Amino acid sequence: MLKKIKQAKEEWGGTLSVLDNWLDERQKLVILYCKLAGLPPYQEEKQGLPNQALITEFCQGLLDYASTGHFEVYEQIIEKSKLSGEENLKIAQELYSRITTTTDTALNFNDTYAENASDQALLNFDRDLSELGQIMESRFEREDQLLEVVHLNHTLA
Repeated sequence: MLKKIKQAKEEWGGTLSVLDNWLDERQKLVILYCKLAGLPPYQEEKQGLPNQALITEFCQGLLDYASTGHFEVYEQIIEKSKLSGEENLKIAQELYSRITTTTDTALNFNDTYAENASDQALLNFDRDLSELGQIMESRFEREDQLLEVVHLNHTLA
């Protein structure tokens, strides 16, 4: 996921400051995810659940990232897509629709784990984090496709 973020920054970075900030948020979110999941280079010798502070930090980053996307980035992209023709607008709206379906998973994860998750909920933490990781990866791919639609038509700048 980090390699794809680097590619996105190289391709679309510098076109809009809100986009640059959003891609930075994405990178921070992926790093926090890797820490939570114990993925290299953040794996630890002793396996166990991450501390609540790290879980809360991740959940806040997840909400911030999703909010920025929905209320700043996507809105601008849809508006820019309108300028490049009906077909591009249709593609952008379809991608946006697919992206929004991933938001519920992120919100549910936040609701379950952000604040002092119950022992019962923590039994499912690894499974839920893995599912969220797959959803996030899918979301990032669709977001990149959305950026590509407007970028190809020179309407992003």
